[in-house]
Amino acid sequence: MLDKFFNITGQGSNLKTEIVAGLTTFATMAYILAVNPYFLSVAGMDYGAVMTATALSAVIATLVMALVAKLPFALAPGMGLNAFFAFTVCGVMGCSWQLALTAVFAEGIIFLLLTFFNVREAIINSIPTNIKHAISVGIGLFIAFIGLAHKDVAIIVQGQGVPVHLGNLHSAGALLCILGIIVIGVLLVRNVKGAILIGLLAVTVVGLIPGLDVTSLPKDGGLVSLPPSLEPIFFKFVGFEEILSWKFVSILFVFLFVDMFDTVGTLVGVSSKANLLDSEGRVPRVKQALFADAIGTTVGAVLGTSTVTTYVESAAGVAEGGKTGMTSLVVAFMFFLALFFTPLFTMIPAAASSSVLVIIGIFMMSPITKINFDDYSEFIPAFLTMIMMPLAYSIAEGIAFGMLSYVILKVLTGRYKELNIAMICISFLFVLKYIYNIGE
Repeated sequence: MLDKFFNITGQGSNLKTEIVAGLTTFATMAYILAVNPYFLSVAGMDYGAVMTATALSAVIATLVMALVAKLPFALAPGMGLNAFFAFTVCGVMGCSWQLALTAVFAEGIIFLLLTFFNVREAIINSIPTNIKHAISVGIGLFIAFIGLAHKDVAIIVQGQGVPVHLGNLHSAGALLCILGIIVIGVLLVRNVKGAILIGLLAVTVVGLIPGLDVTSLPKDGGLVSLPPSLEPIFFKFVGFEEILSWKFVSILFVFLFVDMFDTVGTLVGVSSKANLLDSEGRVPRVKQALFADAIGTTVGAVLGTSTVTTYVESAAGVAEGGKTGMTSLVVAFMFFLALFFTPLFTMIPAAASSSVLVIIGIFMMSPITKINFDDYSEFIPAFLTMIMMPLAYSIAEGIAFGMLSYVILKVLTGRYKELNIAMICISFLFVLKYIYNIGE
């Protein structure tokens, strides 16, 4: 029955291979069950409730991908977007997490409409390729910086006379973070499956050593329990008086913009690795795949988590031979099981999560090789996109500097014909942002 539904044999695979691929994908992305609650708890949200929302949103979105799109991709709350949610929207901009969740919900609804009317792909195609690659790299730098600068790790700290400098490397948090980076790095070099999860757990175990004071066993000693209640964060949206503001529009725009590139880039890249692209280089059933992403984001916001997106770690399962929705069905089942192991994930210290953030940042650097370094009208905007994200501590500012500089350079060098209407409109919105201090 499964073979017939997913056309496993027809795709040149078998049930065992698909199951192994699903387990591999889950092992490479299960860190999100610890990292996402940590991120959103910084914004003031309940850690346990966010963990439940993270797992449930991953289950629902990945099930849609498995049963509707029938592709070997897994979904969960996305890295980078949760950083923007917690550190920019709720941190730098001082907004409530309820407003941020409302923006995520609105993003999901808009994506459902854009997907239904086949607009989403057209918008993405209008954005310069080099800017798309630079956004991924910039988010990688930003995430790594967040990990290194976390207060419980403090490898990078605020400087005296200089903006930042090296912190105390003798502290338990710093040493454990460095240990995590080394362990995960060695496992990656040796092509060990689940390297991130193994490193995360290894640092957690070391952190239990008496005297380090970075984590502890659950009070009742149990690792299995019913999932924490969603009540503290379920369906917590703001009213229209806050929605009808420039600040809300600017936040919503960034969520939309970043998620577009993250999802489509992952779909194309992983499909290429799995040899799923058609003769014209298109992803099969892409509309259904984007539908899964939009459903995940919308439902995730209701449950109480940041934007749900397709995970690049799906490539790990594809590398194991996964080619059909059976792979993603296994991932969904594993996330469901994870709901009942919440105490295990609450033990994971910030030092372990921070080491993972650095590694994820490294993963996101690979598109830099695709940027055109020879054409300065392309490279300068790409560089500004990358560098402004960590330096301004904002994904939004990096995108704004990149887009605006791209348009300005093309116009002033007489190459305005390389621009398109969508690009000009997006840049105009950013100009309005700075004129009226939108989001400040």
